[in-house]
Amino acid sequence: MLPEVLLVSAPGKVILHGEHAVVHGKVALAVALNLRTFLRLQPHSNGKVDLNLPNIGIQRAWDVAKLQMLDTSFLKQGDVTALTPEQMEKLKEVAGFPEDCADHEHLAVLSFLYLYLSICQSQRALPSLDVAVWSELPTGAGLGSSAAYSVCLAAALLTACKEIPNPLKDGEAANRWTEESLELINKWAFQGERVIHGNPSGVDNAVSTWGGALRYQQGKISSLKRPPALKILLTNTKVPRSTKALVAGVRSRLLKFPEIMAPLLTSIDAISLECERLLGEMTAAPAPEHYLVLEELIDMNQHHLNALGVGHASLDRLCQVTMAHGLHSKLTGAGGGGCGITLLRPDLERPEVEAMKQALTSCGFDCWETSIGAPGVSVHTAASLDAPVRQALDGL
Repeated sequence: MLPEVLLVSAPGKVILHGEHAVVHGKVALAVALNLRTFLRLQPHSNGKVDLNLPNIGIQRAWDVAKLQMLDTSFLKQGDVTALTPEQMEKLKEVAGFPEDCADHEHLAVLSFLYLYLSICQSQRALPSLDVAVWSELPTGAGLGSSAAYSVCLAAALLTACKEIPNPLKDGEAANRWTEESLELINKWAFQGERVIHGNPSGVDNAVSTWGGALRYQQGKISSLKRPPALKILLTNTKVPRSTKALVAGVRSRLLKFPEIMAPLLTSIDAISLECERLLGEMTAAPAPEHYLVLEELIDMNQHHLNALGVGHASLDRLCQVTMAHGLHSKLTGAGGGGCGITLLRPDLERPEVEAMKQALTSCGFDCWETSIGAPGVSVHTAASLDAPVRQALDGL
């Protein structure tokens, strides 16, 4: 077991282009969002495993000796298949939950226990640990917060149990794991996501592990070579929506108007491919005209998404407000409310951005100035973390 404290972070994600079309076999581009989840793992000797999740108000502790005595043979070591309903029930027993609890917050605890028991089985004895996780990401907004959580847990537990080496060398502020270690982190993070979501696509955990930008099509995930980091404004309209209902709505419109809808989906696919090509060009030398094309693609995709029927008055408002400041926005994810992204060109003046943020806040929206194409899961020294992050973790 590692003697020292581990500090790990992983990014969230947004869909840049291809939401909804991806369900029908088209390309989607998912990018790492530089709003991050931070995890602190501290080995200790009090014979307990503590989990602290302040964002959702959860604090749990288990007796290591009691966990050690439980029959956890139902979690095969190194077994990376989906959990059966029976295994999920057993996990709930271990966690001490009533059988009928399924709310999201309990699932975060189950995911932790599953990863802790599975990964730490290789140790002579289960380790006594204190794990605290704090996030800049809002939960339930389609920004990959649960995947960032699972990725942080997998990376920290694998490193603490010496299944993968700690890449942080003396004198370094932060570092990333090797490709081989990232593969293992991603594999276990996907398992954590399965506990939370049942049948996830694997995109969110892959983006959070590798960072940058990924292309996803019919189950195949590939990384884009060194995409540029683009500044964006992320806006949460805070309008709740059901992803399931929105996906079903697109499907029924496609059945009702196949000749109209199929070309729209093909067109969205072409937007994703053009954006992928453009990001490739921008790797070498981003030019002002690249940003103008990115803005055109954003506008076209937003109109297409409205035609698919997944727009919302709150998203129209977002587009109007940003357009009044000469900027371009689209929904990201399921639509019907939720979040939108606005591209911030490098030539923007500070007062312009502030005025726009103020206008959006007065609509009742939440805004974050951040970037996409962020680095994936990383390990940090305490000194290298921003003061608010340090304060949040120190307060736990």
